[in-house]
Amino acid sequence: MSLVNTDAPPELLVVQDFSLRFRGAPSDQINHVSFSVSAGKTLCIVGESGCGKSVTSLAMMGLLPVGAAQINSGQMLFEGQTLNLADPKAMRKIRGSRMTMIFQEPMSSLNPVFRIGDQIVEAVKAHCDATDAQARDRAVAMLQRVGIPAPEKRMRDYPHQLSGGMRQRVMIAMALVNDPALLIADEPTTALDVTIQAQILELIRDLQAETGMGTIMITHDLGVVAEIADTVAVMYAGTVVETGPAERIFNDPQHPYTIGLMSSIPQLTGARGRLSTVPGMVPTAQNMPTGCRFATRCPFARPVCATEPPLVEAGDGHQVACHFAPLEIKLKESA
Repeated sequence: MSLVNTDAPPELLVVQDFSLRFRGAPSDQINHVSFSVSAGKTLCIVGESGCGKSVTSLAMMGLLPVGAAQINSGQMLFEGQTLNLADPKAMRKIRGSRMTMIFQEPMSSLNPVFRIGDQIVEAVKAHCDATDAQARDRAVAMLQRVGIPAPEKRMRDYPHQLSGGMRQRVMIAMALVNDPALLIADEPTTALDVTIQAQILELIRDLQAETGMGTIMITHDLGVVAEIADTVAVMYAGTVVETGPAERIFNDPQHPYTIGLMSSIPQLTGARGRLSTVPGMVPTAQNMPTGCRFATRCPFARPVCATEPPLVEAGDGHQVACHFAPLEIKLKESA
């Protein structure tokens, strides 16, 4: 009898042992990172600012400056094919059509001297065989889907005429207008109020159900993660320290950093008190510690943490990069 799960959705993007270093840096900014996302599923990448989330996403899109970043190990596979990150022409064929990205800052991503309608129409015509009228109709329809009121009128507006939240919705419309196979969203709901945020998350889920689109959501909002994620990858200082199904990450976090993140979530019930914090700062490439990169901030650090811990299986696809995982057993034994 075959043990292969034929009902499992195909993997859209697989990142394998990926390491990247910027020119002149003494250590890798992205260090042996591995994760995957399947069709119709959502992977959330979480962590503090400076943990490498956005750099990883820009690398996936082939948007890092040529010559500034050196790939030291690993590869990225998209729809079964190796992404040639060193070939801008090959990446342009994929970027914007099969793989798209919502950027964190919409004002710097939209061209200030072109109307928003023209920018969305350009995105359609760059990747689809459509007439001007067809591209315009598609742009209006997508603006309406992301909650832009009076979309035909707004097509004539310039970016500076829109609020921050509306500019973000325009960026989302531009990313989704070509029905991509994979959407990478870097803090896509940061500038939105909770009502519009809920609408956008619902829109992404609807598109996943309709088209089988996979999504990589980069966020620090654990409320969004709990609502939309199928799997979670926790990044710290350029490395994945814990990954697995969202339910297991929330209910049984095993890495001290993940535990610190979860403990910082405000509670609606129970005794009031100060929020828990993770002391210290994320190290930079210039002062990266050897071994476990979290050791300088970890309350459980021991001499063995001077060696880099591998990702080990904690059950049901749950992996942790900690010498003491599972924490409930090994910390008790070492006490």
